Amino acid sequence: MTLPLVVGVDGSDGSLVAVDWAVDLATRSRLPLRLVHASLWERYEGALPTLSRERSSERVLAEHIVASAAERVLRQNPDLSVSTQTVPAEAVSALLDEGRNATALITGSRGRGELKGTLLGSVGLSVAARAACPVVVVRGDKAALAGSHGRIVLGAGDLDTCREAVAFAFREAEARGCELNVVRAWRCPVREADGSTASAEDPEHQHEKQAAALIADLVADASAAHPDVRVSRTAVEGAARKVLVHRSAAADLVVLGARRRSGRVGFQLGRISHTLLHHADCPVAVVPNRV
Repeated sequence: MTLPLVVGVDGSDGSLVAVDWAVDLATRSRLPLRLVHASLWERYEGALPTLSRERSSERVLAEHIVASAAERVLRQNPDLSVSTQTVPAEAVSALLDEGRNATALITGSRGRGELKGTLLGSVGLSVAARAACPVVVVRGDKAALAGSHGRIVLGAGDLDTCREAVAFAFREAEARGCELNVVRAWRCPVREADGSTASAEDPEHQHEKQAAALIADLVADASAAHPDVRVSRTAVEGAARKVLVHRSAAADLVVLGARRRSGRVGFQLGRISHTLLHHADCPVAVVPNRV
């Protein structure tokens, strides 16, 4: 069974940008699109003998939002399979439920009810931190949204965090026909840099070699499975959050792994992912890896 790409829509500019980005992804991946709007009007309808004017207007608005989003999809690709659903639930709960049967969840960076000055809306952050499937928060400048850079950046973490992210990044790079830049940031502790720890090798060079070796181990199987993907490997000194935010300015997508521990509830999102979701200059994919 082919699982759809699910897009959260609420009529905001951010959700429309997410719809446009999802159309491109669905077209490349040959996947159906499912447009989901979360609304509580059906609950109120069932609880009241008659609909009040306020509830009726909410229902009309919900129907208009999903219908307009579907029309927008078909204007861009009339052959794309698209379905719509208005769910009687809060946005986060609705999308998390949908994510159990989705190839990926796609959201905008800010919703209709978010403060204009916020960097990332609460819905996108909550879904990225808890979803069972990959989540893409669509943000960034026009060049990144249009895929003009021809590059995907993969943040190279530990294998137990990034295994699924590596597979996701390679698949997307192959579908786009673009470069995949695998980046591992490393730091040299002060006690080593000042020579207080004896070593036959320069400590900075040693850490760089270890980072390069980790990248090689991380991508070995995926490189063999996707020989046409152009892979560049970067081991660079610095804080991973800053390094990846900087590199997002020349990328069409940043892919990050997220560790999901079975049996745990609530947010499961590291500092690096949290920072990129707020500050990246391109869309960010958070791909869960269950341990």
